[in-house]
Amino acid sequence: MNDYNNVLTGFSELIKNEEYRPYEGELKLGVDLGTANIVVSVVDGNNTPIAGASFPSTVVRDGIVVDFLGASRAVKNMKYKLEEMMGVEFHQAATAIPPGIISGNVRVISNVVESVGLDVINVIDEPTAAATVLGITDGAVVDVGGGTTGISILKNGEVVFTADEPTGGTHMTLVLAGSLGCTFEEAERIKKDPKQERLVFPVVKPVIEKMAAIVKRFIEGYDVDVIYVVGGACSFEKFESIFEHDIGIKTIKPKEPLLVTPLGIAMNCNKQQVM
Repeated sequence: MNDYNNVLTGFSELIKNEEYRPYEGELKLGVDLGTANIVVSVVDGNNTPIAGASFPSTVVRDGIVVDFLGASRAVKNMKYKLEEMMGVEFHQAATAIPPGIISGNVRVISNVVESVGLDVINVIDEPTAAATVLGITDGAVVDVGGGTTGISILKNGEVVFTADEPTGGTHMTLVLAGSLGCTFEEAERIKKDPKQERLVFPVVKPVIEKMAAIVKRFIEGYDVDVIYVVGGACSFEKFESIFEHDIGIKTIKPKEPLLVTPLGIAMNCNKQQVM
């Protein structure tokens, strides 16, 4: 079960150290336009992480691109950086969307990726991308992003249900800003500082409880015995314990939860029906 944790930890180190692993054969590229971060991931044909880049960003809100030029610029810079470092050129990529997003917004997300000279060959929903990394065939994957909480329920390797609701890390920041009487930007900085978790967690706990209630409602009627939580907004140490207590189902949070979905997008860079 810890194999994916080792993979994620190694991938995180590649990004932090701006390094890449030796590789042979094909490379696959994934672009994740997240609410808090844009991440570009590279894996080989065996889905081994080879390289990656991350950039803090506010160009996407609730799965909607609000700054097309800013998003395009960020992806272009990371693509160029990886190409220069590795001595390659990338021509195609996969990207991802929150489940339940309307088709027009899917097109905009693809347009951002295509604007930097990449052919989008697959668009996958975020929780399903995460399930690829976790290697699970049964259970629920909950992707807690900046703007939304998305869920995919899997049965025998097939996705049988997906849904998305607008409660995420942004809502935590808004609650924190109101409680501390500070700006959104300052609250965001405090929220992301691990040293401030003892201050932050009791304030944002009601938001996490709302997320748990959303997930509990979605999984009613499905045979789910384990929930995996991923996404940057679930990074709090006690996040999964709130889910487990409120939903009554074993909840697992992988290491580096912010990187699970981006890595899964690259793993799904295979020719598919683009939405």
